[in-house]
Amino acid sequence: MARPGLLFHVDMASRARVRAPELIGRGGWLNTGGTDLTLTDLRGRIVVLDFWTFCCVNCLHVLDELRELEEKHRDTVVIVGVHSPKFVHEAEHQAVVDAVERYEVHHPVLDDPELATWKQYAVRAWPTLVVIDPEGYVVAQHAGEGHAHALETLVGQLEAEHAAKGTLRRGDGPYVPPEPVPTELRFPGKALSLPGGTFLVSDTTRHQLVELAADGESVVRRIGAGERGLTDGTGERARFSEPQGLAPLPDGTVAVADTVNHALRRFDPATGEVTTLAGTGRQWWQGSPTEGPAREVDLSSPWDVAWFADRLWIAMAGVHQLWTYDPEAGTVRAAAGTTNEGLVDGPAEEAWFAQPSGLAATGDRLWIADSETSAVRYVERDGKGFTVRTAVGTGLFDFGHRDGAADQALLQHPLGVTALPDGSVAISDTYNHALRRYDPATGEVSTLATDLREPSGAVLADGDIVVVESARHRLTRLRLPEEAVRVEAVAHRTQRATTDIAPGTLRLDVVFQAPEGQKLDTRYGPSTRLLVSSTPPELLAGGDGAGTDLNRELVLAEGVTEGVLHVSAMAASCDDTDSHSGSAARANEYPACHVHQQDWGVPVRITEGGANRLPLVLAGMDD
Repeated sequence: MARPGLLFHVDMASRARVRAPELIGRGGWLNTGGTDLTLTDLRGRIVVLDFWTFCCVNCLHVLDELRELEEKHRDTVVIVGVHSPKFVHEAEHQAVVDAVERYEVHHPVLDDPELATWKQYAVRAWPTLVVIDPEGYVVAQHAGEGHAHALETLVGQLEAEHAAKGTLRRGDGPYVPPEPVPTELRFPGKALSLPGGTFLVSDTTRHQLVELAADGESVVRRIGAGERGLTDGTGERARFSEPQGLAPLPDGTVAVADTVNHALRRFDPATGEVTTLAGTGRQWWQGSPTEGPAREVDLSSPWDVAWFADRLWIAMAGVHQLWTYDPEAGTVRAAAGTTNEGLVDGPAEEAWFAQPSGLAATGDRLWIADSETSAVRYVERDGKGFTVRTAVGTGLFDFGHRDGAADQALLQHPLGVTALPDGSVAISDTYNHALRRYDPATGEVSTLATDLREPSGAVLADGDIVVVESARHRLTRLRLPEEAVRVEAVAHRTQRATTDIAPGTLRLDVVFQAPEGQKLDTRYGPSTRLLVSSTPPELLAGGDGAGTDLNRELVLAEGVTEGVLHVSAMAASCDDTDSHSGSAARANEYPACHVHQQDWGVPVRITEGGANRLPLVLAGMDD
């Protein structure tokens, strides 16, 4: 009998039979040619529900993980994206339509702005995958990233089982691609002014860089073949995958954050050549090196870059950190952040970030758009190293549009920051469709412009500011106004339901079931990790901190009535060599290993009659 919270493989025949709830969402269906789908329509197919939201970088990682499964099993598997918003902007239908195109989602998507299907399936985290068998029963749930191998194994089992039973139906899926829209740019990410007065733009969805003339509209040249890939060479031959941030290097070349390739590239405007500076093309996972030769260390969704303190700083959105690249030594290293997601200031190595997505350097500070905390942060030197501080923002769950004193001002998922000549900072307040301004001298936040569609970055040009309007597929030139725009204040909190828990002791169980043919990897010590903290910290009187067991007793403090539990779990599993014999075992001497990881932020309310157990499913089913 496996101990609670650590479940191992369960035989297919003994699996609990749980009927999958129907798929409902007020926003309707995308990528189906106007047809509304039901689970009855999908009977006979293996259905993978992907609960995602487009602000979440981990959700974007899972979209990439699913591409191979989707292609390999396209006649038996139907992936359905269930878009479940965190931010108010993500509940707008057109924003979901844009995101589906932006991230090349090639399967049906249910727009569920009120989280109706999320609640039906008792989902607690983005991303979460739920597998439904051809007879309409839920057979597995996986939270977080790293489950591609487990899904591949399970799909193979389900194909064999239901082919034998006669309940598997093969054929084309319900995906209907939308009509392409011709524009010069498609969801551009960031922009940079080049010495000759032109602009270099990351044309993210088309996997290219584009040089535009000084008018910000006429195309001078395109760099990249326009297809996903990690290929160096001439501008016509090179390949990127959803590039984002751009920054000039001291030698006159441009560093490019090649986000989905998990790489740092270099573009030489003089020759048109593209080379790779850092990254292997593989995504960084817990336990991987955090420093070393730049071409030998994995990265994770680098989103922006900026030159500061004699280094190139990298907003490593995928692991909630800042890294640096030293061009002279040819090395990279983690410089700030612990990989825990949240808002914690202090010494750089102890700070917490949440998807840092925009960087801008001034002489003494590196400004950061910390998107998931709707915050503007900065790094500055201290006597021994670097310290992280927060200028605007309070945490993961508070956001809105409110001007005034920085300690009460609100943003909504900003993706860009731009240093202004007077020492203030322009903020691309992406989900508020606004350009905001923070003035360190007065401590005030104001609004410079509104009616900008998902601004993701901005650059100065001849006294004006040129904004990347990502969802309008263009650059927009604005005069820097002398007076702020008056905007009615709006404050929001995330829509996720609060979990009622009883006072006293709470049993936390992270459920992990190793995939078929896998076992926990204990060759180098414990194969699991659990880290627990809370906001406010006073919520927990005991049970916080790091450990290796996936279950724990949490002691709730008296007098604190609500807060957020932050839970980070990791499990590593490898091929089970014990299940092989003879030559097969020898062939499996070096088993393939897989890391499964997820961070949860669970809003809780302490009340009599609440639950005394909190199950969080990393992989498997909570029996």
